[in-house]
Amino acid sequence: MSNSLFSVQHLSKCYGDATVVNDLSFEIAAGECLGVIGPNGAGKTTTIRMCLGQVMPTSGRITALGLQMPQDALAIKAQLGVVSQMDTLDPDFTCSENLLVYGRYFGMKDAQIRARIPSLLEFASLTNKANARPGELSGGMKRRLSLARALVNDPKLLLLDEPTTGLDPQARHLMWERLQLLLQQGKSILLTTHFMDEAERLCSRLLVLDHGRKIAEGRPRDLIAEHLEPDVVEVYGTGALALVDSPLKALAPRVEVSGETVFFYTTDAKPVLQALAAWPQLRTLHRPANLEDLFLKLTGRQIREDAV
Repeated sequence: MSNSLFSVQHLSKCYGDATVVNDLSFEIAAGECLGVIGPNGAGKTTTIRMCLGQVMPTSGRITALGLQMPQDALAIKAQLGVVSQMDTLDPDFTCSENLLVYGRYFGMKDAQIRARIPSLLEFASLTNKANARPGELSGGMKRRLSLARALVNDPKLLLLDEPTTGLDPQARHLMWERLQLLLQQGKSILLTTHFMDEAERLCSRLLVLDHGRKIAEGRPRDLIAEHLEPDVVEVYGTGALALVDSPLKALAPRVEVSGETVFFYTTDAKPVLQALAAWPQLRTLHRPANLEDLFLKLTGRQIREDAV
């Protein structure tokens, strides 16, 4: 990638005999949002921590903004914006004071920071909360304040680790709107997320991780077309599971079961839907294949309890 702003080459991290990131390579171009998705324990957070210089790689090379991590960690961090999974706002400071104090960490002068605070609060839709403390804010407001704080140094690259986790739909959509504005301004974003609609809405490209390895990479719609049948028929209700052993199964190239729902993946849904007319008690949903289908096909439907 000729205009690469951030590059990871053959990155690995081992803890004893456990390899949590295994020979991972990717690049981020200027103005691009690269999404990293994968189940718990896939290595997403460990990768972010290595990119921030918080964890030393076992092997591999990280280049950011023409500099090397971790050798040039301070110089790189001066040009990064970070929103972590957990709330790290100072509860004793107001919204404005959180921005002011954070800006000082970058060696910015108070006058310079104060000049940026009104526009940052406006960007986060928090102008009327300038003197409120984080404890007085909703979850969505706190996440937007965290994003505004990450922008105080006008970074070229943002590293966002599940920035909308715990938000209600309205708050998530407002956060997406703000992130899209940043991309339009030419910022680059490395985003980890468990929300497939978020990944499809925001990301130019996706990196799918499992067990520390890259198992797929590409544009969201390209990945869906490459790995999935275009149509999905979901069937649920009393007796749905009996369809798995019925002649209906032969009408779809792939049939999967999750809980009480049967999924028919097919290139032509019409024969499946016509056959289902014989089971009027069942409920059906016909839709195009999406990123959630891709995620489940590549990483499996089983629950992962461990997170790395």
